[in-house]
Amino acid sequence: MIPATQIGQLRSLGLERAEPVEIWKARKFIHEHSDDELSLTKVAKFSNISANHLSEKFKKVAGINFVDYVARIRVGKARDLLQNSNLRISEIAFAVGFQSLSQFNRVFKKLTRKSPTQFRTAHNKRAKSHQVQRLHGKIAPKYFP
Repeated sequence: MIPATQIGQLRSLGLERAEPVEIWKARKFIHEHSDDELSLTKVAKFSNISANHLSEKFKKVAGINFVDYVARIRVGKARDLLQNSNLRISEIAFAVGFQSLSQFNRVFKKLTRKSPTQFRTAHNKRAKSHQVQRLHGKIAPKYFP
């Protein structure tokens, strides 16, 4: 059974059950296990359908293929860690499920148009700018706790 807080998170990610149950199960499994080594076969077994059928149905329903979907989930988690932690980029890459640092760098840049280092640097500059503006009363404090 899924806790109520997780159901809300799944809904906010568009993972409610308004899609075929196999795809809903597959997407849910991917979100819960994206930091593990994932394969189409592993997700298909969990969803009780063949890998070929999952691949075809997943692309049709989600609009992107399995590999790209997993990459987007992992990059999303990596973006959050780059913004909100002091972990090294290599630690983040492996923590979110990438099997190599070069693969992580390539996929991250493809999806964000910035390297992980450029992304973190840009975020840090924006965060400092907001802190300075807040100190000088240019940004209302309620928006930046």
